[in-house]
Amino acid sequence: MRFPSTFSPNAPPYKTNRSIPPPKILIPYSIFYKDIKMEKIKVLKNRGFLKALWQLTRLEHGFMLAIAVLIGALIANGGSPPLDKFIYASLTVICIEAGAFALNDYFDLEVDIKNNRMDRPLARNDLSPKFALYLSCALIPLGVFFSVFLNKICFMIALLNALVAVLYDLKMKETKVIGNFYIAFTMAIPFLFGGAMINPDIPKIIYFIASMAFLSGIGREITKDLMDIEGDALRNTKSLSMYIGEKNAMRVASSLYLGAVSLSFLPFFFNFGELYFHNFRYLSIVLISDLIFFHISVRMIFFDKTEDVGTHRKSSLIAASLGLAAFLVGAFF
Repeated sequence: MRFPSTFSPNAPPYKTNRSIPPPKILIPYSIFYKDIKMEKIKVLKNRGFLKALWQLTRLEHGFMLAIAVLIGALIANGGSPPLDKFIYASLTVICIEAGAFALNDYFDLEVDIKNNRMDRPLARNDLSPKFALYLSCALIPLGVFFSVFLNKICFMIALLNALVAVLYDLKMKETKVIGNFYIAFTMAIPFLFGGAMINPDIPKIIYFIASMAFLSGIGREITKDLMDIEGDALRNTKSLSMYIGEKNAMRVASSLYLGAVSLSFLPFFFNFGELYFHNFRYLSIVLISDLIFFHISVRMIFFDKTEDVGTHRKSSLIAASLGLAAFLVGAFF
């Protein structure tokens, strides 16, 4: 056996158990892993880790975006898209969405505490802000990476969306009106992303569907801002309600919902594409969605106060989900 050169009668004792620091490139990942482990230990005591993680990343939104991608791909392909492409596209939108929401809660912690948002795991101290930051730093680049396996257009859409998502969380949300348009854009772009995944020449009906998602998305964001007035004042950010008043903001949100409702009938009566023209399966489901949006709009315009908008925002998510189901059924049958 060959001994080290320091092994001599006059040399200090040779330490065989000395610790070697890991390479610098591995340090962030080791910290991230340690933080995840600590969060599990902390939250699993009350068996709520998965629930807290779901609430942090708003995965229900991610799955809705994946359905929007599927609808765009079904229309562009004229049938079921290739499974591998759909998986990569779904992972792209879900990862970017989840990372963006985690980053949003990291920067909004003080505001959420002020607004008593106990539906946010950071505000109720179920997860640490550091965990949310590390999670977003992992998921957003991962989402862009998955888009590489699609095509150049999809990669550019994913990269642009990821960059704007970070910019929104850092700065853009301070101007709420601009932020509302960005959030609505993220609800509309998955339809185009799914179409571009199949063919860069996206069918016109997909743009039409994206427009409906855009209108309802702005309406939902204006409604959400009415729930965050105290926290926005703390951050010195101005939502639409601070410019035109709370009741007028409710009227604007209602008008946007009604605009989306009006557009939803056009694919049935006009031949934008054979999939939805005189398709009664599509019409029967979209009517339920329209009735919910119509009910919300009437309540917000004529009856309700600002305190009631939380219920309406949840109802609007149900209506949007039914709208997705209508377009999905129409594309399949």
